[in-house]
Amino acid sequence: MKKELFDDLLQSVQEAGAIMRGEKAPSRVFDFMPLDVKAVREKLNKSQHEFALMIGVSTSTLQDWEKECCIPQGDARAVLKIAEKNPQEFAEVLEVCKKSLVEDRQVSSSQQD
Repeated sequence: MKKELFDDLLQSVQEAGAIMRGEKAPSRVFDFMPLDVKAVREKLNKSQHEFALMIGVSTSTLQDWEKECCIPQGDARAVLKIAEKNPQEFAEVLEVCKKSLVEDRQVSSSQQD
């Protein structure tokens, strides 16, 4: 590793340590607003079970999100943000995907016969 890159990395680690110890304020802060998962589901007019199936999680996971016991992370959060911003388009895309999967299964099944 080049000395200049190493020095930059070392300085970053030292700065992170100072921030964690409360000796220095971070230069920027990312504040993620919690998603109202129940409101997202209700925009789509789906039961907990139906919505959980739509997004590929268990009903109990969805219930935990709605009770704010757990917070959706990563891909799940991204999917929920899309559903929140564009509920109708989200439902339409999932319906197209579902039809495509059914068609793929039918083709696969007929090829095995």
